[in-house]
Amino acid sequence: MNQFEDLGFSKVDYAREARTGCPEVIFGKGKTAAQVAAIFERLMKAHGKALVTLATEEMARAVKQDFPDACYDPVSRLISLGRSAERFAGKVLVLCAGTSDLPVAEEAAGTAEWMGCRVEKIYDVGVAGIDRLLAYRDKLQEANVLVVVAGMEGALASVVGGMVRRPVIAVPTSIGYGAHFHGLTPLLSMLTSCAAGVSVVNIDNGFGAGYQAAIIQRLAMEAGAK
Repeated sequence: MNQFEDLGFSKVDYAREARTGCPEVIFGKGKTAAQVAAIFERLMKAHGKALVTLATEEMARAVKQDFPDACYDPVSRLISLGRSAERFAGKVLVLCAGTSDLPVAEEAAGTAEWMGCRVEKIYDVGVAGIDRLLAYRDKLQEANVLVVVAGMEGALASVVGGMVRRPVIAVPTSIGYGAHFHGLTPLLSMLTSCAAGVSVVNIDNGFGAGYQAAIIQRLAMEAGAK
């Protein structure tokens, strides 16, 4: 098979899994349903698995015409079919500050699961009710990687970062009032966190956080096999 196929509107990258360990993932936003379905079909043929992010119900209907077993989750806005043959040891823990952050948290969780991670979720544990978070202190300590999703001022990532000895991936969301600036405030807050070990992805980028968590899990598995 060639390294990529030119569909005119897209060059499908078949070699990405060999290079990076994960096939190309389809970014749904801005594409038509027909374009998504065409790329999905090529990726399934090449890899036996495919994932679409920021997908719509229209895209899901188009994909399901040829792949009725494909799963569409309207919360995470993911379309998925198949999953990685790899199964990573340990656990990725996805936390979100508020219920409004669920779509981004679910995108992170769904991506990590599709890539081979075992995922656990703890939702609505923002710092406005800190006892909710502290009730899960043991689970925070048990996780291999933690993905922390928060809007408003984004303080949850710093609090979690100060409680654990594992990588924390912070995800700012576009949920908040005016001075929140559609996610810029929590982004800057997370970037300037005084808690060591906190890395930050872009606003609302649950996919990027889930992907990064899976890369860390793969690295740990490979290191353990040496």
